[in-house]
Amino acid sequence: MEGTGDFGHRLTYHRERSGLTVEQLAARAGMSAGYIQYMESHSDNPERGTMARLADALGTTVQDLLGGGRDRPPGGGPAMANPVLKVLEPEECLRLIAPGGIGRVAFNGSHGPTVLPVNYRLHGGAIVFRTAFGGPMDQDLRTGLEGVEIKVGFEVDRIDEAHRQGWSVLIQGPAHHMRDDEAAEMADAGITPWAGGERRLYIRIVPHRITGRRIHGL
Repeated sequence: MEGTGDFGHRLTYHRERSGLTVEQLAARAGMSAGYIQYMESHSDNPERGTMARLADALGTTVQDLLGGGRDRPPGGGPAMANPVLKVLEPEECLRLIAPGGIGRVAFNGSHGPTVLPVNYRLHGGAIVFRTAFGGPMDQDLRTGLEGVEIKVGFEVDRIDEAHRQGWSVLIQGPAHHMRDDEAAEMADAGITPWAGGERRLYIRIVPHRITGRRIHGL
């Protein structure tokens, strides 16, 4: 079966992504915490019924727990019946993205509209991420004028494929290339570049407009 052999790692990933402790997942799935810990520390797959209970408790699918969907875009199934779209307040948007993770930066690059993934942190009310000196977000996001910065879009979303629901947050604001003294303050913020390597340029996006949507069923 595709994607087998690292079930414990994927189980831990989905549990932590859901913000659950081992004990909380065990209670949801009707299992002992010790058994959850055992599965997370071993690569062997449990029996199918156990995987189904875990997937349901985590709001995901058995296929994703097995890693079978890692090479396909999310949301390939049909839309939910009677979806409801809710507008989110800015405070709720910031609460949703506060844990950090992977977001997407959208800007008008030298080759046209460009969207790139980044690892980000919310720091001091702003989005902060790392990229490479000389890269597209270094060259394309500089105006060459002191105090004049280019406005970009920054998007984060979470999709629950099992329940056909999720949310999306969009932030718009200027991209500020942080000076060395400003970047030094970020040393303990735990910001790592999405693409790895020597990416020492810190960029901060100050939110000027914050919008969000949540989609769910009736």
